[in-house]
Amino acid sequence: MEFSDFRLDKCADGLLPVIVQDSATLRVLMLGYMNKEAFDKTIAEGRVTFFSRSRKKLWTKGETSGNFLDVVEIYPDCDMDTLLIKAVPHGPTCHRGTVSCFDTPASDGFMRTLAGVISDRHEAMPDKSYTTSLFIKGPKRIAKKVGEETTEAIIEAVTGRRDRFIYETADLIYHFLVLLEEMHVSISELENELLHRHS
Repeated sequence: MEFSDFRLDKCADGLLPVIVQDSATLRVLMLGYMNKEAFDKTIAEGRVTFFSRSRKKLWTKGETSGNFLDVVEIYPDCDMDTLLIKAVPHGPTCHRGTVSCFDTPASDGFMRTLAGVISDRHEAMPDKSYTTSLFIKGPKRIAKKVGEETTEAIIEAVTGRRDRFIYETADLIYHFLVLLEEMHVSISELENELLHRHS
């Protein structure tokens, strides 16, 4: 993909709008703009660089704060006049100190955030962590917990106790995410399988 591939005649001031999305939670983080130099630098360095319209110069996000955006994937839109970048944020993205420049609910994408926390626990194996204890016991014990939590959620569904069903289902999902991590399976892989079945 080259900068010249984009329909810059459709872009204000010849600047390409860029939407940045957290690659893990899928939360939209910010909107910025790129000229050719910013685009090329982003591709070359793997960190998001914009063209600052106010300062009239290149600006690598995080160069002052340290809150860089590491590029994971880049997608042009269907009209070739907007870019989507999935990135790993290092700290808050917004200058206000918030995760996102958009005030969407904090719960957006929390399932993926939790999966990331579980993955971190698996790597670090901190002492006195329940998640660590599950990984130590191995896949049979984790799978057994998924089965137990499934049964408890089913019981609450059958008895019609909605609040208890939510509680037990949250337990089920947590243990299921631990099992996914143990099996080295990502949420994205499950989504792709479901998408394949749907198409």
